[in-house]
Amino acid sequence: MSNHILIVEDDPDGQALVSHIIDHLSIDHDVVPDAEQATSILTQNGNAYQAVIIDLQLPGKDGWELLKEIRGSSKTADMTCIAVTAYHTSRIREEAIRAGFNAYFSKPLDAMHFARELERLL
Repeated sequence: MSNHILIVEDDPDGQALVSHIIDHLSIDHDVVPDAEQATSILTQNGNAYQAVIIDLQLPGKDGWELLKEIRGSSKTADMTCIAVTAYHTSRIREEAIRAGFNAYFSKPLDAMHFARELERLL
């Protein structure tokens, strides 16, 4: 399966940065600004994506709720889910991994580290 990533990020600067890193890795991706659109896309074609990068602080439904939906659906339960957040603490990192995220990154993203870890996860 070719790599295809869904980015769920409401901040335009965050969208641009993550897209740029993923472009550099030559990985196809789509960007949506909220969990509702992500849910809609994943419900229709969840098997088209290998991974989803989720900002934890989203308008409306947050990244934690989106993760629960992804893990609760047989179509997407095994999908690689990556958390990103500007509100970093070691406790939030632990909670994210315990909740079922495969990886966690604090903002601002370290582009090189993020790219290396993304390649490793995929």
